[in-house]
Amino acid sequence: MPAHSEPAEDVTDSLPYLQRNRSYLSETVRRRGEGEARERYEARAEEQGLDEKKIVGPNSSSDEDDPTIISWDDGDPENPYNWSHTKKLLILCLTMMQVINSTMGSALPSNAIPFITAEWGITNEQQQVLPISVFLIGYVFGPVVWAPLSEHLGRRMLTIITFVMFTIWTMACALAPNWPAFLFFRLFTGVFASSPIAIVAGILADIYGDTETRGRAMAAFMVTTTFGPLFAPIVSGFCSTTIGWRWSFWVALIYAGLTLVPILLLPETYAPVLLLRRAQKIRKLDPSAAVIAPCEMESTDFKHIATVVLTRPVRMIIFEPIVSCTCAYLALVYTIFYMSFQAFPIIFQKLYGLSPGAAGLAYLPIGAGALLVVPIFIGWEQGHLRAQRSGHTWAKREEFRRLPLACVGGPLFFISLFWLGWSSREDVSFVAPMLAGIPFGMGFMLIFIALLNYLTDAYEIFAASANAAASTSRSLLAVVLPLATTRMFNKLGIAGACSLLGGFSAIMCIIPFIFIWKGEQIRAGSRFCIALRERKVEMQRKVEEQKQREEARRVRLRDSPGARKEEV
Repeated sequence: MPAHSEPAEDVTDSLPYLQRNRSYLSETVRRRGEGEARERYEARAEEQGLDEKKIVGPNSSSDEDDPTIISWDDGDPENPYNWSHTKKLLILCLTMMQVINSTMGSALPSNAIPFITAEWGITNEQQQVLPISVFLIGYVFGPVVWAPLSEHLGRRMLTIITFVMFTIWTMACALAPNWPAFLFFRLFTGVFASSPIAIVAGILADIYGDTETRGRAMAAFMVTTTFGPLFAPIVSGFCSTTIGWRWSFWVALIYAGLTLVPILLLPETYAPVLLLRRAQKIRKLDPSAAVIAPCEMESTDFKHIATVVLTRPVRMIIFEPIVSCTCAYLALVYTIFYMSFQAFPIIFQKLYGLSPGAAGLAYLPIGAGALLVVPIFIGWEQGHLRAQRSGHTWAKREEFRRLPLACVGGPLFFISLFWLGWSSREDVSFVAPMLAGIPFGMGFMLIFIALLNYLTDAYEIFAASANAAASTSRSLLAVVLPLATTRMFNKLGIAGACSLLGGFSAIMCIIPFIFIWKGEQIRAGSRFCIALRERKVEMQRKVEEQKQREEARRVRLRDSPGARKEEV
């Protein structure tokens, strides 16, 4: 597709973000002459099919008060990039608390399914998988709505509303009167639980301006995402065999209620919304002020939201090779992770005869492997930074910042699957297949941390949409394949089924190697990346022109007769 086909649509969307994301755009105001401003606004109105009044700031026709587009000043304390380390750490902790709720909810019925289905007389094996699968259907549809809406409306209110709804639907699951109602409640729990999965990448991009710090924050967040699914089988296993399966959901509800209070403290991190509030405050204090925020130049009509904002994740999957290949790899890894919630009971309960609670402990080595990734990630980041400072050519390439971690994680992941499959025998202790969880957790986290950070770095202001595309695609596959897990393990055997999954994983692990080899050329031809580059050049040109006009204005004032009289 030619390079000029995308900017007309997506460059328009990028304006407010680029003004906050680039230091050379950090100016308190940018004033334009009336003719230039009018021409620019009319062109934008014609492009978006809007009435010109919808995008022109108040009193913009005044000769004296030309429209002023506010932006951040250097060191502005209201700019999320300039917030204190403590405040940023608080925001990171709040997002991690929220995502533990979300991911724990996804796997909560795993060890409780036999008790749930027994209560309502469900004997069909495929139906027994539905409590997890219908939840993941919510993960399919939720992110394609929440992520782009967060790029349009802001992060805070959307986060609070979706978390409150998640809490309500979790309570509904605990009170479900029958099987259809339970599945219905699980579906909507998943829809609202998908919000942090979709939005957090954008929040971290809002508050961390440098790639090193943002990468570490993203790594901490990704490690946290594994805790929920790993603790859930333990909770449901012990609750179901002692006080009843419904208490699995009551425990989740208690944790959600405790989390809701600090979630209310989450500040708005989305710079366009913060700038809008500043502009509104200025106009309230001075109604004659010709001040507008960048987001007020965007279309807010339903057509624009439906055709541009909400379709962006889908367009990125279709037209962006980096997004589509990343989505394919993450979808496979993520699906295998969720297939383990059907596979582990087969291995550790049926083969080794462990109780549901004890079998749930088999997930702890996966968590241990995920934690081991943290020092590996930090060590790689520091080594890469030293290589950059030393002037090594390879360290200057964007692909080497993240992808080598995925190159290590891929082999660890597929090796762990062969280890799990071929060590699960009656004549081998159950400890051996349990220990396969360590390289499994390491590989899983290294792949996710590397590829999701790579998406964020490559697509910058479109990070939330790119991550939403990845979340939706992997959840879609995770809905379907677990339906066949029990049948596949029964037909192929534990060794055969794990070997099949390991073989697919071995094939897909070449993707990060391909990105390292050809990623720069792929990004050079990316429609979204081209749009970003063109907009950066254009905005830099505008800033330089503005500086020249301001300098000329100062010269005219200095050389004016009034100024000369004052000097005399």
